[in-house]
Amino acid sequence: MKKLLLSFALLGAAMHAEAQFSVDHVEAHVDDVSFRDTLKTKESVDAEYFNLARYKAERAAIRKERNNLEISAGVQGSLTSYNDPWIKTSGGDNAIALTAVFDLKHTFKKNKFSIDTRAIAKFGYNRMKVENKAENTSEGVWFKNQDEFEISTAPKFNMSKNWSYGTIAKFRSQFVNGYKSRTEQKKEHRKSSFMTPGYLDVSLGVTYTCPKPKWPIVVNLSPIALNATFAENDLIRRDNGYAYGIEDPDKTAKYEGGSSIQVDFDRKFGKTEFLRYRTMIYAFYGWISDIGLSNKYSNYTRYREAYAQWEETGKNIKEQPRLPVHPIVRWTNTIDIKATKYLTTQINFELYYNRAQHVDVMTKTLLSVGLTYTFKNK
Repeated sequence: MKKLLLSFALLGAAMHAEAQFSVDHVEAHVDDVSFRDTLKTKESVDAEYFNLARYKAERAAIRKERNNLEISAGVQGSLTSYNDPWIKTSGGDNAIALTAVFDLKHTFKKNKFSIDTRAIAKFGYNRMKVENKAENTSEGVWFKNQDEFEISTAPKFNMSKNWSYGTIAKFRSQFVNGYKSRTEQKKEHRKSSFMTPGYLDVSLGVTYTCPKPKWPIVVNLSPIALNATFAENDLIRRDNGYAYGIEDPDKTAKYEGGSSIQVDFDRKFGKTEFLRYRTMIYAFYGWISDIGLSNKYSNYTRYREAYAQWEETGKNIKEQPRLPVHPIVRWTNTIDIKATKYLTTQINFELYYNRAQHVDVMTKTLLSVGLTYTFKNK
């Protein structure tokens, strides 16, 4: 068997074999190929993976650290009611008094820059019976007892730990019309309205902040300051005779330049902060306007003589005799006593002196009890 296989192998090696192949020419089409990365994101990704929730939480923490917000809103009121037999026997009068108070305080700090924003609003009405003897009737009449709002902003830059420089701008006015009395509430009895009067105080200077927590005193000294008084209602200013120190009947505003000082104090007492005392005293002296004041008389007797002569000669407003500019002083005090978290007793006292409006000192006192809610972000 092995010999047979060997014979076939030798026979195949001795045979001659030939083959022929033909290859056709082929032209291949060439295309440019570009690669695109479809995994790119809008957010920058470094070595660590970007976490959106963590990013939002960090930004919220930074905003809370830079912003300090406090909002207080309250309603105070009183109600007294008697029936007719009680009134006939013991006397008395039915009365309602309601007052709404709003206070917002916001502080933003970033590095050496900070800005304080404050908004305060007080509005109240009371209702009492008014007797009409001519018609032998009596009716309940509403009359406002509180109407004022104030907006202020104070941007500043820190020079050191306790000293900073910047500006303070304050504007205050009232919401609705004010009248002479309960029985005189017609158009011809108006004595005040929105922007009549209106006050704008702008000052530029330095501010000292006491570092001791027990004495939270802030003193602002402004060598350059502006005081403006507005009386936009022509009926009140011209016809009703309430010009608020604006002597020229054709003008609706008066501007005075000078210097000002403002002292603020705000402290809470007790572990539960049941007592809070806030006070602000502001003084402005228009020495710049005083220098340029024409027809000025320092002696009051000579001023009265010149004023009487001026009234006899036609009352030209440009020739009117004037006294030297007097300082303007405003002192506000607020005491909050918390009986519970929401029940608060509030005492307000305000002193105001403006010789251009009245020769005497004006004061206002208000005692109220009601519900108050305070929100703080810290």
